[in-house]
Amino acid sequence: MATVNYAEDPTQASPPEVPVLPDIAPVTPRDDLAGLDELVEVTGRIRSGIESVITGRPDLVHVTVAVLLAEGHLLLEDVPGVGKTTLAKALARTIDCHVGRIQFTPDLLPSDLTGVNIYRTQSHEFEFRPGPVFSNIVIGDEINRASPKTQSALLECMEEGQTTVDGTTHVLPSPFLVVATQNPVEMEGTYPLPEAQRDRFMARLTVGYPELDAELEMLDRQENDNPLAHLTPVTDGAGVARLARAARAVYASAAVKRYVLALVTGTRQHPGLRLGASPRTSLQLLRAAKAVAAMSGRDHVLPDDVQYLARPVLAHRLIISTESRLAGQRAESIVDAIVGRTPIPSLEPRERR
Repeated sequence: MATVNYAEDPTQASPPEVPVLPDIAPVTPRDDLAGLDELVEVTGRIRSGIESVITGRPDLVHVTVAVLLAEGHLLLEDVPGVGKTTLAKALARTIDCHVGRIQFTPDLLPSDLTGVNIYRTQSHEFEFRPGPVFSNIVIGDEINRASPKTQSALLECMEEGQTTVDGTTHVLPSPFLVVATQNPVEMEGTYPLPEAQRDRFMARLTVGYPELDAELEMLDRQENDNPLAHLTPVTDGAGVARLARAARAVYASAAVKRYVLALVTGTRQHPGLRLGASPRTSLQLLRAAKAVAAMSGRDHVLPDDVQYLARPVLAHRLIISTESRLAGQRAESIVDAIVGRTPIPSLEPRERR
């Protein structure tokens, strides 16, 4: 993966210098990477399956699978009809696990997601009936159509892997992945996700319109058949958990961790932003970079892996100042500027394992 340097937008004031970060104690490399070959082979088959449905967007599929391995959550944001829900369904079809589907509407209640206690007259006891969040992969369609109260029901689920109903805490299945979609252009009858909710999504992706050749290929493939019907599972939930453990074991040197922190710190000090990235962002960016490195067959993270994920992991968490917004600035361009001006560390041979 080549290193990319982005030019800073001349209309935006230069951010202050990123401070020198303290040294981080070196991490002893781990030896439990026996599953790396399996990870490359299985994720390659997962990506091939999804790409048979979503044509012409290999980077989109690559980051989607990386979020799965990094045990994060994914937000798909784009206009209607570009394949957001199809991407989520294709990912679910390639894994033999329990899938829950939620169609968010304004009248949806929190208990419709988490579950409800039902009183049984025969036994004179309450019985818990779990909701769709008790699944390995939860597909939430048009999440911004739900009320803030219902949206907030996912906060505990996404952060802690559990939900509390009537004072009783229930542990959710593992692995647990939320893939939510939303339409950013239609405002009537929608409730924008609050910052706390957006921060719990590891990455935000936009599908976009396909290139002409890719759309032509889509017409050929789907003229008489739905390719989703032909997807078969590549692995199961236990297999995903095993691959996630292998991805976590990928080595990240002190220099790479300082680079992650430099990018995150740069968002907090940029004059064009009212809110920068949180410490949760640092953790999720590093975990996602480990997953990308593992999918490339490497047992160590490179700065290129961090750069590759900067936009999808950072941009949706940032709040742009009014002045920057009026000047036409977007969160993505500010992230590009910070990446372009942050020095790229050089790794010693011992840091590459």
